[in-house]
Amino acid sequence: MSEAFEEYEERVKNGEEPAKVLDDLGLDRYCCRRMLLSQVPLIDEILDFKRY
Repeated sequence: MSEAFEEYEERVKNGEEPAKVLDDLGLDRYCCRRMLLSQVPLIDEILDFKRY
């Protein structure tokens, strides 16, 4: 799913309409769209709290 999210972000930054990008990615159902749009990339924040 992260590949789809990266493509979505890139295409929207380039000025494409978000709904059309989601359609092109094959995310037709609202539940799939919700999962893609609601993900939060937290790995950078989590790594700050890693104990050694």
